[in-house]
Amino acid sequence: MSSDQQYPYPYGQQQPPQQQPYQGEYPDQYGQQQQQQPYQDAAAQTWQGETWDTQYQPAASANANPYPPSAQAVYEPALPVIPPPADPAAVPDGYSAPTTSGNARLTAAQRARAEGRSPIIAPGMQPAGLTAALSLLLAGGAAIGPYALLVPLVLLQAVTAAGWFRLNGMWPARQGIALAFAGGLAADAVLLAVGRENAPAAIVGTLGVWVLLILVLQLRSRAGADERMSGLMATVASAALAILATGHLAAESDAVVVGAIAVAVAVVARALPLPGVVSVVLALLAAAGAGIAAGGLNDIGASGALLGAAAGGCALIGLRAASYDYPSRFVHMTAGVALPLTAAAPVVYLIGRALV
Repeated sequence: MSSDQQYPYPYGQQQPPQQQPYQGEYPDQYGQQQQQQPYQDAAAQTWQGETWDTQYQPAASANANPYPPSAQAVYEPALPVIPPPADPAAVPDGYSAPTTSGNARLTAAQRARAEGRSPIIAPGMQPAGLTAALSLLLAGGAAIGPYALLVPLVLLQAVTAAGWFRLNGMWPARQGIALAFAGGLAADAVLLAVGRENAPAAIVGTLGVWVLLILVLQLRSRAGADERMSGLMATVASAALAILATGHLAAESDAVVVGAIAVAVAVVARALPLPGVVSVVLALLAAAGAGIAAGGLNDIGASGALLGAAAGGCALIGLRAASYDYPSRFVHMTAGVALPLTAAAPVVYLIGRALV
């Protein structure tokens, strides 16, 4: 095909209007009309003041800029609107049941202080009654024999393990509670196997093995560093208390009887609605008197006053620990019941061996 047949019109000559759908004003280098693409020109232009900043400035005509300047504006997508923070008064206070999730929040003691209340709340008369009942079971079991004493002792160790975890704000913590309780059972079994004469080695040895076991298990945990540290400390302390309660099984039976009765009297006297100092003094005097009375029934005699007062003082320490950090009713019914007896176990063992 010749150039005339390929290009029927001379160079630079425009085609008839009926054969050209769009007629621009600027021919290209090949003689063909460059069809303007308004949407492409609009995308290449930006508005600056009163003029258009483009690569070329076409002559003003009716077809040069078919879109108004408002259509030439660069489109910017709307950013997502971030809602303002909620009203602090409407935000939940976050004082649900504590867990091991590691979420940072105020402690119950801080809330109590912010509300003008004391973070120290004594368990009250009902937990004291349960402690007295458990103390009498311990005294009766000790009077019968070591295996009879083992039944209330196992109950004491279970309540101690559960109450300590809840007192530290870690709940649910079934694995930690089970591990601490298992430590107490292991100490009981070892003590029964080696006898009372080897009680210190049995208790300390079991505690050492259990601390090592807890460390190994915590190293395998996938929790955060802070949560692992909290879990480690709570588990070690709970296991130590559960194993420490084995001291009742290691002590002389007469000393267990005197110490358990003194604890029962002390916690009941402390729960009476009396001023703080008066209540403490009354509880110690009552424990000493109960020690004298219970010592008169066995070989301890009047020396039971010392054992009773010491056991009563340890019981008050246990009550104080169970009263701290604005505890819940569950803490009162577990730690508030068990800690007085658990804290008195070392005193019952040591003073009992010295007196009997």
